Amino acid sequence: MIRITIIGSGNVAQHLIKAFSKSEVVEIVQVFSRKKEALASLVSFEKIVNNFDSFLEADLYIIAVSDNAISEVSKQLPFQNRVVVHTSGAASLDVLDAKNRKGVFYPLQTFSKNKEIDFSTIPMCLEAENTFDYRVLESVAKSISQAVYPINSDQRKALHVAAVFVNNFTNHLYQIGQEICKEHQVPFEVLKPLIQETAQKINTLAPADAQTGPAKRKDSTTIEAHLEYLTHENQKNIYKILTQSIQNNGKKL
Repeated sequence: MIRITIIGSGNVAQHLIKAFSKSEVVEIVQVFSRKKEALASLVSFEKIVNNFDSFLEADLYIIAVSDNAISEVSKQLPFQNRVVVHTSGAASLDVLDAKNRKGVFYPLQTFSKNKEIDFSTIPMCLEAENTFDYRVLESVAKSISQAVYPINSDQRKALHVAAVFVNNFTNHLYQIGQEICKEHQVPFEVLKPLIQETAQKINTLAPADAQTGPAKRKDSTTIEAHLEYLTHENQKNIYKILTQSIQNNGKKL
């Protein structure tokens, strides 16, 4: 068994705890949370610590905290030459303190506290300073996921930026669509089959091939009518920027 300690109590930490609890390869030795009650429903209370000096020895320490806190947390760890990783998509390997062997254990997915998720389908992006430590991370990752990739810091940065476009920005567009529906007393549920079909197309078509709509067709009459219909300036600006981006697609700048 690979003994691990998870540091953090947020969405990523909680989902990792749930996933590892089902693993036959990994044993959760301890979890760190400043508020023990935050994790009491997920792991036995005696395994929850709120003091770094209470850490037992483990094979792997996973820091699952906000990006801004990773560096400070790694500095406070009271041991040396152990494998310490973070779960961030944006932070480099170098944010971790050099007194320990560094790595990254990045699950590329959006996590919500009350939304269950199948970890076996989540891409796990791994990085380590040496081959031995990478193999440990790989074994841990494969115990909960069927999609494991070696991804260096530069590649992970590219993935994270791309993920913001396909996930965070897309979800914000859902919100705008919902606001437009609400403003005009149209049920947002009417759009859900369209949203699902758009997402499913990516399994069989490249995004450029799946693109449809007035911007793709250069239907200026419809575009002007939409802009005139929108009542909020922010919505108009976003519509204009995305329309221009679609129409410029493939052009050399």
